[in-house]
Amino acid sequence: MIELGNYNTLKVLRSTSIGLFLGDDEGTEILLPNKYVPEDFEIDQEMEVFCYLDNAERPISTTLKPKIIRNGFACLEVVEVGAYGAFMDWGLEKHLLVPFREQSQRMEEGNKYIVHCYMDEESMRLTGSSRVDKFLSNENVVYEQNDPVDLLVHRKTPLGWEVIVDERHKGLIFDSDIFNPVKVGDRLRGFIKNVREDKKLDISLQPIGAKMLEPTAKMILDKLVENGGFLPLHDKSSPEDIKNTLHLSKKAFKKGVGILYRQRKINIQDDGIRML
Repeated sequence: MIELGNYNTLKVLRSTSIGLFLGDDEGTEILLPNKYVPEDFEIDQEMEVFCYLDNAERPISTTLKPKIIRNGFACLEVVEVGAYGAFMDWGLEKHLLVPFREQSQRMEEGNKYIVHCYMDEESMRLTGSSRVDKFLSNENVVYEQNDPVDLLVHRKTPLGWEVIVDERHKGLIFDSDIFNPVKVGDRLRGFIKNVREDKKLDISLQPIGAKMLEPTAKMILDKLVENGGFLPLHDKSSPEDIKNTLHLSKKAFKKGVGILYRQRKINIQDDGIRML
């Protein structure tokens, strides 16, 4: 079955004047227009293509890579606002429509928004929505502390940054756990910090506990090399100075320094730390 809004691996059936006709095991066919046909192809070879509806609402395939797929999330730019809603650039010739009813706030041309792509059951068209909360659920989270997760930064809150976790759940990175600039639309690698009793997810951008020590120590060592073997940071340095220099909390800095000292890679001096 050819799935619209997603990648499909299809077989080349025949070549025509308008392009290649591709098909699946169920006998369904779809056109790959000439402009997307590769220079070298063979009948019966398999080809991965993205399938969607063109401007005439006909099923069509392309070798272009969209910025979002069906049931996924992405940060997209509005290229035009029309009578029915906002049209988003998702990397294909036909833009993705976000109807006014699916806008959490009125969209403006030139701005970027986090949207979800889904198949509208009434029109049977791929549609966008910036009301992303209704497509996320934390009912069945099955994470343990330190599990790695993929993140999409959704919006700023008074406590930190709300993120979409693994394209399915909502999570929060507290401001106190952020040491590098973050903005809406960033895709990050994170770690489960805590699964609360109400299923809310606290997220960290660094491994938790003991697993955090080794990469932190390496980060400090790399910075020492970059600065000629010396950093003017020590136990009495302010958290702000440490954060501005290393993008680390003071607690993480002290743990990393402790590892390097025990491994005899640094010497701790009154005015800072120096490589041995």
